[in-house]
Amino acid sequence: MMAMEYIENLSWYAVYVRSRYEKKVHLQLLEKGMTSFLPLIETVRQWSDRKKRVEAPLFSGYVFVKIDHHKESVSVLDTEGVVRFIGIGRHPSVIAERDIDWLKRLVREPDAVGRTVAAIPTGKKVRVLAGPFKDFEGVVMKEGREERMVVFFDSIMQGVEITILPDLLIPIETGNGAVTQQSNGKKDDAVLSAVKHFVRP
Repeated sequence: MMAMEYIENLSWYAVYVRSRYEKKVHLQLLEKGMTSFLPLIETVRQWSDRKKRVEAPLFSGYVFVKIDHHKESVSVLDTEGVVRFIGIGRHPSVIAERDIDWLKRLVREPDAVGRTVAAIPTGKKVRVLAGPFKDFEGVVMKEGREERMVVFFDSIMQGVEITILPDLLIPIETGNGAVTQQSNGKKDDAVLSAVKHFVRP
């Protein structure tokens, strides 16, 4: 019974850590028996004589941890390199499981991931119809053959740009805020074609 109550009280939070301490904090939290998640994205670094693929944090300075905040927050804050919980004032923000799932899916598609942003851009709100980012919601920044969509995470006030084909997107709001989803044979064919192009083998 106590184990079930403990599981029910677990929630995801983000902690802000010292510069270049993300991996160290992540490992220390795991050593404490906590569930920790550090989104890493593979990038290419250029040196004077060579290029090398390295893994870097998707959000610089952020590590995610799933805990019972009332019982384990002090232990998290006592971890070397941890500065504070991310939140409003003294209230840490609870991060939805959906957001964690989206972050895990993002880091599995590094070629589509662009820069991170710290503000919600203006633009058309859309949902992804198919492909590795199916059901993602965000804001389109550019029109063209490949559009840049920003997926914004309100709980940490950070967003991620992803490259995606326009045929994979539909608007999700009308003027009165109602969700819409129009589809026809031609649109469905376009989506299938886009998925084949977008999803890596």
